[in-house]
Formats: sequence, structure tokens, C-alpha cells
Amino acid sequence: MIRKTVGGVVEATEGVKDNMTFMLGGFGLCGIPENSIAELVKKNIKGLTCISNNAGVDDFGLGLLLQQKQIKKMVSSYVGENDEFERQMLSGELDVELIPQGTLAERCKAAQGGFPAFYTPAGYGTEVAEGKETREFNGKMYILEKAFDADFAFVKAWKGDEAGNLIFKGTARNFNPCMCGAAKITVAEVEELVPAGTLDPDHVHIPGIFVQRIFKGERYEKRIEQRTVRKKEQE
Repeated sequence: MIRKTVGGVVEATEGVKDNMTFMLGGFGLCGIPENSIAELVKKNIKGLTCISNNAGVDDFGLGLLLQQKQIKKMVSSYVGENDEFERQMLSGELDVELIPQGTLAERCKAAQGGFPAFYTPAGYGTEVAEGKETREFNGKMYILEKAFDADFAFVKAWKGDEAGNLIFKGTARNFNPCMCGAAKITVAEVEELVPAGTLDPDHVHIPGIFVQRIFKGERYEKRIEQRTVRKKEQE
């Protein structure tokens, strides 16, 4: 059995360099690779292109990399919760590519499956389609979107085994699965790491063949991006 385990986050992030392109799983602050992001901040690498659904908040998630001016370009679907992101974008310090959320997922899946590009109707007739090839299918117009080309994918799962098989929990099963295997190297951090053969194959969401490195993460904060509660009813 091939073992994908590494000693920790330091070993898991070996080889990261300036000007690389990273995929980072998560949705809002749910299911983000907290340990990997913290280590990237410590390494102080610069000029990064980050592909993620969003850019975290000012003091957590990818917002930590933005604070240190480590990101030169963000490829995202939603970025409305980060004041520093807004400041850098409006000042021209940060290059931003905003794309439809489904297109973001499919560009990850295309890279995962080895497809160079695909056609989608999303964004046709808008700024999203500018400079892209278009084609008509069955009377409907589509634009050609290319698969992502990333150096590392950093994902977070609930449970994994030494062979790299992963199980995601709840909403954390968002962009994490489609980013596995979509980069040259996929790094998975998990809350619980078990011996190979322990997981029920029927419960595995991502097989280990899509993962190159796996480690047990530590001290997950699991913040809530926006806490919404019901008002207390009057007695």
C-alpha cells in the first residue's frame, strides 16, 4: 500500500515558491485548509496566484495572505467579506479575475479530469466572455473556458487515511473535492488520520490517487463568517 503521509504542515508544503499558482478549498470560512494557509504565511512567499471561491475575511483564511501582500492575483467567485481585498483591488495592487461560481468549479473539475477546456453558457454576452472563443450549440451560445493550471492544491477533509483517501463532512464538501488532483501536487490536511484500510470504501469521497501528501492538522478554529441567529421571542 502506498503511504501518502508526511510529518506535518512544514513537510507538506515543501517546494512552494514565489509566483506559484495555488488552489485552496473552502466556501466562506467552511472547510478551508487553515494549517496550510498559516504555513504559507510563515514562509512569506510572494507573487502568488490563488484560486479559491472567496478570499476569506480580513484576519482569517486567505485574508492573512492578503494582509502580508503575498497574493498578486485572486481568481474567485465571491469576495464581499474582505475589506483589505476591496482596498487592494480598487487601488490596483491586486489583480482580480471574477468568474461564475459554477464555472470556477468546472474549471477545477476539468483540470482534475485531464480536459484542457469546455464550453459553458454561463457568462455569454457579459464581460466574462470578453476575449474568449464562442460557439453555438443547438441554437444556444457558449463560451470556451480553460482548465486551471495550478502548482499546488491545498484541501481540508474531515477524515483521511494513510493512502490519501478522503471523507468530507457537511458543507466542507464544497470546492475541496473538485480541487483534489486538479494541480500538480495535492496536499490534504485532515482532522483525523487513520491507517490505510480503516475507511469504508463506500464512504470515501475522494480516492487516494488524487492526493500526493496528507497530514493531520492541528487546532482548527472553524470560524463562522456571518453568524445569524433568531431573535429571542418575547415571553
